[in-house]
Amino acid sequence: MAVNLLPTVPLAELSPAVVAMLELIPLTVAVVFYWHRAMTLSWAGRPVPVWRQVSFGFGLFLACLVLFSPWGYLAEELVIAHMFEHLIIGDIAALFLVLGLTRSILQPILAIRFFDRLQVLANPFVALPLWAINLFFWHIPVMYDAAYGGALLHGLEHGLFLFFGCLMWMPVFGPLPTPKWFGPGWKVVYVVVVRFIAAILGNILMWTQVTLYENYNEGHIKWGISAIQDQSTAGVIMMVEGTFLILGVLAWTFFEAAKQSTQKQDLMDLAYDHGVEIDEARIERAVKAGHGDLLEKRILAGDAGADAGSQ
Repeated sequence: MAVNLLPTVPLAELSPAVVAMLELIPLTVAVVFYWHRAMTLSWAGRPVPVWRQVSFGFGLFLACLVLFSPWGYLAEELVIAHMFEHLIIGDIAALFLVLGLTRSILQPILAIRFFDRLQVLANPFVALPLWAINLFFWHIPVMYDAAYGGALLHGLEHGLFLFFGCLMWMPVFGPLPTPKWFGPGWKVVYVVVVRFIAAILGNILMWTQVTLYENYNEGHIKWGISAIQDQSTAGVIMMVEGTFLILGVLAWTFFEAAKQSTQKQDLMDLAYDHGVEIDEARIERAVKAGHGDLLEKRILAGDAGADAGSQ
């Protein structure tokens, strides 16, 4: 008779530490890929702006901070802490990760036909509904309770929050193509709609007088808080975070649009003055990717043949 020497711990009931280590694998892959690609581009004379590298690193740091710190255990005791965890991963960390991306960073991935076709997901009419569905799906009580503690489903939940969070920010800050009509004004509208959808969930948590999530009884006793107070405060945190986030994003969008418009016009004038023929769309791509300075050097050198805008 064969003897099974392997542990008999169900895969659905691993310890939170084990689940966290499994979550670390894709984050480690992202780190290795990103900085290998950044070094390759630097050697090729197309460096990724330092601020983008710092942004990407900070996004990963935030994700790791909530997943691999004592906060992860606190999230098993209070809905408040669990909500904070989700907001950091799905909103703030995702935002910094997207800010760290450029077209050239993603080029090896986009060169694969399957992933190239997935660019359609960056369309605001696709990204927004998918993000909203994911947000509400994981807050349905039965799914929220199933993805609790050391459940593998909990790791999947975190991964999808990060993925769809990045997807949600991609039309506004990402390097993937968006419809031509989706300019700064529509980006503002998009962000407002995103926060409005999140506010619906926040208000549900704030005002519902029925306990929605059942796994926090011990935590409520430990911290001296009722279940209703816990989930209501979680809703308040969601509303407050959303308010400050939208103000920051709208300010960024306004100033970035003004900066890009000015830089685009300056590059067009520079190209005209130096007799360099260059497509306006290419200038726009370069400016959007943060490589206006590199394109300027090439125009001054009379060597604008390489597509800096693809970076």
